[in-house]
Amino acid sequence: MLQPKRQKYRKHFRGTMKGVATAGSTIAFGEYGLKSLSCGWVSARQIEAARKAISHKTKRVGKLWVRIFPDKTYTKKGAGVRMGSGKGEVEGYVCVVRPGRMLFELAGVDLATAQQAFLLASRKLSVKTKFLSR
Repeated sequence: MLQPKRQKYRKHFRGTMKGVATAGSTIAFGEYGLKSLSCGWVSARQIEAARKAISHKTKRVGKLWVRIFPDKTYTKKGAGVRMGSGKGEVEGYVCVVRPGRMLFELAGVDLATAQQAFLLASRKLSVKTKFLSR
């Protein structure tokens, strides 16, 4: 799964998800794209599951670009641990996704295959998405 090689800080604040995406909001590499319509955290596991679904549907024909990267840590306390005593341990990595962000791009396949692949991928993600073509 995706995660950063090194970080400045081990644990992050939760942050806010206000506004819309300006960077990475257009199709830059491929012919078809999957764009976010809502904001949320997309985990490294969700990204990997969506990537696998797309590559399985396209039978690894064409080229796939993953336009998001999970570089934010989220923490979780163990079961049965009392309140207080600091922040929990790092549980995993997420990517903060705002509305308008391009999540995946695909080239080298026909329109019907791309639509089906992105439909399968969107079911793996925790944000609402829409299919775009150039």
